[in-house]
Amino acid sequence: MSEQVLVVEDDPTVRSFIEEYLNVNGFKVFAVRDGAGMRQVLSRQRVDLILLDLMLPGEDGLALARDVRNESDVAIVMVTGRSDTVDKVVGLEMGADDYIPKPFEARELLARIRSVLRRTRRNGEAASGWEGRNGRNVASFAGWAMDLGRRQLTDPKGESVRLTAAEFDLLAAFVNHPDKVLSRDRLLDLVYGREMYPFERSIDVLVMRLRGKVELDRANPLLIKTVRGAGYVFTPEVAYL
Repeated sequence: MSEQVLVVEDDPTVRSFIEEYLNVNGFKVFAVRDGAGMRQVLSRQRVDLILLDLMLPGEDGLALARDVRNESDVAIVMVTGRSDTVDKVVGLEMGADDYIPKPFEARELLARIRSVLRRTRRNGEAASGWEGRNGRNVASFAGWAMDLGRRQLTDPKGESVRLTAAEFDLLAAFVNHPDKVLSRDRLLDLVYGREMYPFERSIDVLVMRLRGKVELDRANPLLIKTVRGAGYVFTPEVAYL
């Protein structure tokens, strides 16, 4: 079955071009001009990825990304004519999986979409790419339980915590390397492999997002600590059940 992409772009020429190009490359595409159109599609249709322009009439792409991420872990790639690093950081903070500036080459856009879909597809598959120890795939730390095979995380109260694919892979990287300082480059390799990285500060933003879900106080983290000038370290003792 073709993967389904929702394109939210107010420029009719750009929207038409993207729709045609993705259709030719095997995607089923829904194309709309604004947030209202996006919500209408999402209310009746499952999509695998949202290609979301930052500058839209009415609600902007950042607000829309935040709303989508509060309800779903669907993949989001943000597109904008502005290349400001602050916009990239904020976009990733709102939950975007990647970010591509205009003007872009069609082949790069396609590569970015396919890369993000490969990563996010893992959350719907049994095989996670992560293995535990001694044939055991459930890691326990500080009262948390992480099932690496099923890609599920349970908090100390026994409640399930929803993570995006990148957030899960980042936590799995930490869990598999406890008490070791991991540089940003090493984390990029562990989370994204040999695929294109969103951009150089994406790991910092991803760590911030993950801390927001697993730390009692994101500003004073106890589990994922920053090692100035070196990277990050996962401090809890990890056991496999």
